[in-house]
Amino acid sequence: MSVQDVTSRIAQIQAQLAALAPAQSAGTTSTAGTQFADQLSQLTAGTTATGGTQGEAVVAAAKKYLGVPYVWGGTDPNNGLDCSGLVQRVYKDLGYELPRVSYQQAEAGRPVEGGLANAQPGDILAFGSPVHHVGIYIGDNKMIEAPRPGENVKISSVYETPTAIRRVLPDPSAAVSPAVATGGSVAAGTPYAGLFEQASQKYGVSAQLLAAVASQESAFDPRATSPAGAQGLMQLMPATAQGLGVTNPYDPAQAVDGAARLLSSLLDRFGSTELALAAYNAGPGAVLRYNGIPPYTETTNYVRSIMSKLEAA
Repeated sequence: MSVQDVTSRIAQIQAQLAALAPAQSAGTTSTAGTQFADQLSQLTAGTTATGGTQGEAVVAAAKKYLGVPYVWGGTDPNNGLDCSGLVQRVYKDLGYELPRVSYQQAEAGRPVEGGLANAQPGDILAFGSPVHHVGIYIGDNKMIEAPRPGENVKISSVYETPTAIRRVLPDPSAAVSPAVATGGSVAAGTPYAGLFEQASQKYGVSAQLLAAVASQESAFDPRATSPAGAQGLMQLMPATAQGLGVTNPYDPAQAVDGAARLLSSLLDRFGSTELALAAYNAGPGAVLRYNGIPPYTETTNYVRSIMSKLEAA
């Protein structure tokens, strides 16, 4: 964070102390059991007028940090978080890599036009010009934020018009778009071929691509669990699976359906197979940050390997 960011933040605090809503005690006094039940309710709720299950998963992830003290420059919830540290941490928990500072987060994802009326839970709200504060919208004109020194992460009213609203999550409409060219059937003898072809017809993603991803991710093992916690045939992270409506990542049918939905959305968003694969592996935030395939050895090898499988198919 630059000196300009710091001075702007101080000015914003001074100007808005009177307007800020008082801290809500619910976030700081909830027991672990209450927080778990609240998160479970958010994750299992159906689509609402203000957003779908993916956005609610962001809200649930953010609620885990209610009560964490504000610490300027903080990125570790065990010690404290600042506003952009909170946003970065929440999205990292869900598999998205965002930039560290607020003005960069105000350029992540895609813009939401029309103000709060079109905002959905999980959207990033940015304030000031230059941007000096960010929060996570939760609906009903409220947000979760790390507000200022001396306070904790809390739920606040959106006290001024955001300078920008950004949506990082994949567009859910892409997951139900009409099927497009599927690129042919998978090779004879491919495990779970029927599931790949069924998902291909449903979501318009190449069955060969789905098979190649499964081969790369788990070697077609539906019981696989990675050291990082990715699960099942398509190696979905638990939070990602929840956002996709997958209740059991170890069920091949659910795993393939969820992965096909995700890949359909990523293909639509990034416009190329290579970038969609990079986002599947490293997260959409990393692709946006580097404006291309992130320079991670694992990701570059991942994309190269799957593209080679497709060329050989």
